[in-house]
Amino acid sequence: MSLSAVLLAAGSSPTPTPSESPSAVTVPSLQDAQESATNAASWVEQNWSTWLAISLRVLLILVIAGVLRMVVRRAITKLIDRMNRTAQAVDGTAIGGLLVNNERRRQRSQAIGSVLRSVASFIIMGTAALMVLGAFEINLAPLLASAGVAGVAIGFGARNLVTDFLSGVFMILEDQYGVGDTIDAGVASGEVIEVGLRVTKLRGDNGEIWYVRNGEVKRIGNLSQGWATAGVDVTVRASEDLDKVRRVLNEVAEKMSKEEPWNELLWSPIEVLGLDSVLLDSMVVRVSAKTMPGKSLTVERELRWRVKHAFDAADIRIVGGAIVLTAEEAADPTAAVAAPSVFSNADSAQSAAASPIASTPAQRPAAK
Repeated sequence: MSLSAVLLAAGSSPTPTPSESPSAVTVPSLQDAQESATNAASWVEQNWSTWLAISLRVLLILVIAGVLRMVVRRAITKLIDRMNRTAQAVDGTAIGGLLVNNERRRQRSQAIGSVLRSVASFIIMGTAALMVLGAFEINLAPLLASAGVAGVAIGFGARNLVTDFLSGVFMILEDQYGVGDTIDAGVASGEVIEVGLRVTKLRGDNGEIWYVRNGEVKRIGNLSQGWATAGVDVTVRASEDLDKVRRVLNEVAEKMSKEEPWNELLWSPIEVLGLDSVLLDSMVVRVSAKTMPGKSLTVERELRWRVKHAFDAADIRIVGGAIVLTAEEAADPTAAVAAPSVFSNADSAQSAAASPIASTPAQRPAAK
């Protein structure tokens, strides 16, 4: 084969073309970028008014809610302060100063104010949140349904907590008791040292501290409201002169009512009510008076003390329990003893006649 033929064959062979790499990045052209920017600008131009309107509406809702919340909270605070000033106006009188306790009024006002402010804030901010969601065109029906189901579940699980809270709110609003009151709550009794929305703290007679949940209190006996009754029963012998007893008791009552500090603790004159009971060897005279709340025991102790001294001076005996008789009243110890019987003497004829026939060998007659 000649050289020309070889060159001709080589020139007619196909030339290889470069293959495209699968990882090659396609660079957008300037025209594509310009088109995308134009579309974005047109989309923003079409929706910016909607965005601005929604933003302004949300901002307006939040501003109004914040201002309204602040105004309502300040109004509640001023109302509570005015209530405190009105209550302090009665402190000038003796009874008002004794009935109205500063700590009790302060705690009650703080509790009421806290509850009202919390409720107002919850209502205002909750309404604002729903309005904001509505501004974004969010369907609130599924959200409210889910919230309702969750609320029922939480309320069922924490029903005791909710009961305690609601009971505490109504106890405070109705002023059933306060700091310094002595109450009987059924499960515990004592002096109230702290009133909360969920728990009431009591101090017992021996100094113990009781934490009573407000939801567990079914009844409350407040021993510090209104007035108390001091009653003393004086037991004397049935032979005493009733007119003399009444006269001495009236003198004691009149003297005690004029002395300090009993004239402030006694809210009514001490009355001799009369005979409460009459027995064969004694009779009970009842003495009663209205006193300041929580001071009935103090008045009763002082009244018994004075009655005892007055009766001793008037030679009137106070009896109680077993009756102790004097020497003149004592009965003859031999009066109730029966006369001796003839049968008590074994050698008497009556005893011999009543005794059985002797059956021992020594007593049998000898056989003939």
